[in-house]
Amino acid sequence: MLGAALLLPLSATSLAQQPQAPADLIHRVDDHYNHLHTLRAHYSEHYTGMGLDRTETGTLTLRKPGLMRWSYDNPPGKVFVLDGKYGWFYTPGEPQVSRTPAKQIDDLRSPLRFLLGHTQLQKELDHITVTPDGTNFRISGVPKGMTERIHRLTVTVNPAGIIQGLTIEETDGATTAFTFTNIEENAPIPASDFTFTPPPHANVVNGQPPI
Repeated sequence: MLGAALLLPLSATSLAQQPQAPADLIHRVDDHYNHLHTLRAHYSEHYTGMGLDRTETGTLTLRKPGLMRWSYDNPPGKVFVLDGKYGWFYTPGEPQVSRTPAKQIDDLRSPLRFLLGHTQLQKELDHITVTPDGTNFRISGVPKGMTERIHRLTVTVNPAGIIQGLTIEETDGATTAFTFTNIEENAPIPASDFTFTPPPHANVVNGQPPI
């Protein structure tokens, strides 16, 4: 996802002028994210499916290993947190909080966890392909273990291997598309940012997060 051009060893312009072998581009993505420890970015999320068409925005925060927080500013207060043990999902005004063991989560946001782990896209995605998309490239495949729910996941990257967007096409026809801006890499993000305390009025229920 995501990086400031000043931190790159080669400029995006010079890389764009070089031929992009699929294996080289995938390796470039892997290498970039394997050297990161934290990441923060603004996101826009567009969902279509089940009669819905909505756009939500907020801030995504990642910290190695496996910590993730989606803090929504539209709608305000909505949050999805992976604290290393559980995934928590809460929307203000709702009477309950959804809690799911991290290893059981198949929420559509969870594929992003691998970005700050030991990234190996060719091992994370089955049937992987690389195709040009204007000045960018699309790396597509099916996340392992999610074939019953996801038809295709597409990561849009620039020639430097920096992720610009993510599109998830579900087997039921629903689509979720994320775009990322205002990217900060290796910012000082404490582990405490990934702690979630349920509101006192909300019941904690075990199960998958809602759409």
